[in-house]
Amino acid sequence: MVKYDNGGAKGLGMAGTDVVELCSDLIRIDTTNHGDEDTVGERKAAEFVAEVLSSAGVDSRIYEAVPGRANLIARLPGQDSSLPALLLQGHLDVVPAEPSEWTLPPFSGEVRDGQLWGRGAVDMKCFLAMALSVVRSFAASGTRPRRDIVLAFVADEEDRGELGAQWLARHHRPLFDDCAAAISETGGYTFHTPDSQGRDVRLYPVGTAERGTAHLRLTARGRAGHGSRRNDENAVIRLVAALYRLATHEWPVTLTPTVRTFLRRAGDALGVRVEQSDIDGTLHRLGPAAALAETTVRNSTTPTMLEAGYKVNVIPGEATALVDTRVLPGTEADLLSEIDKLLGPHIEREFVSKSPPVQASLDSPWFAAMADALRSEDPEAVVVPFCMGGGTDAKAFTPLGIECYGFDPLWLPKGFPYAAMAHGVDERVPVEGLRFGARVLDHFLRNC
Repeated sequence: MVKYDNGGAKGLGMAGTDVVELCSDLIRIDTTNHGDEDTVGERKAAEFVAEVLSSAGVDSRIYEAVPGRANLIARLPGQDSSLPALLLQGHLDVVPAEPSEWTLPPFSGEVRDGQLWGRGAVDMKCFLAMALSVVRSFAASGTRPRRDIVLAFVADEEDRGELGAQWLARHHRPLFDDCAAAISETGGYTFHTPDSQGRDVRLYPVGTAERGTAHLRLTARGRAGHGSRRNDENAVIRLVAALYRLATHEWPVTLTPTVRTFLRRAGDALGVRVEQSDIDGTLHRLGPAAALAETTVRNSTTPTMLEAGYKVNVIPGEATALVDTRVLPGTEADLLSEIDKLLGPHIEREFVSKSPPVQASLDSPWFAAMADALRSEDPEAVVVPFCMGGGTDAKAFTPLGIECYGFDPLWLPKGFPYAAMAHGVDERVPVEGLRFGARVLDHFLRNC
């Protein structure tokens, strides 16, 4: 039973009874994405999903951009085929894990101390297991969702998505033609934070936006020469100076509709004064809840990789750097113009990869249905929109005209280090959190 701070509880019901076992089985299938030829692929996991769906009477098909890099697509018929479909999408791959750093083997799928351990427990095999659990419960009870549900369990999200969601969107677009909205990772989890009186408030952030990604390669060129001699055209110095200007630049505050609404609703729930003319002060007053917005009130330019030279006593003629740039909706042109000013005349820039920001409707029936589903399990839930600082496969599906939301419901106890789980050591998820999430998802898919 999930016990809330107010003493309330909910029974398991049919959905959620097998979600832990399903998630454990998925974790035990190693789908590590190394981003190179050493990547085994997602085929085994896709075949496991296909077997689970088949046992529930749902047909599926596997599509591969290259052998082994599997994407599974299925359709769950709804009661009213005239309604636009909902896309439920998630990725099968996980990031690497170094076993020597973990308390338990990262692909053990072991339950210990009320938590399920393993790589992918949070990112994002939990969501896949919830979806499969709900499909099973629908089959067992003869339930049909209100509308058709398209399931897309995809490859390669943890690298570039070129063999997964992006490839499907380019080469198999008709699969998604009637989908009006999508749900996927990062959103709908419990975020405990004190209000102005010190009382615990449970926020449930639902992802309604993402910053765009613009990974840049910067190249400085100069005059090669001996390291002992003066050189006013040193490519390394030119690059380092440009990176310093870029890294220390204070980007202006830009409030997107999602962040503006988050600040207002979170402030109301916590009894905190929100001043949009003083965002830094507002974030300070929000306390722990500021973590849900502080990285998305500005663009960011973060140098991450450097390469230059081949010998310590040789000044190279060229030096390069990679910069992780994150872009808020509506700001890209101004951002790139300012970057060029900061870089100066001796630096060339080019895109390594580029994907646009994502913005879904805030006051939509989809968002309302998610909020209702969360409150069906936690009546005191305060559901707020938020903007993700990073990116997901929503960037592949949004250009198809699909409104993409981060809705991966989980109940989390106070103090659970959720932010450290995805891509972290000792990734794990509370067992009761999984069961809560399955029930919430069941409610949502029945009624959305």
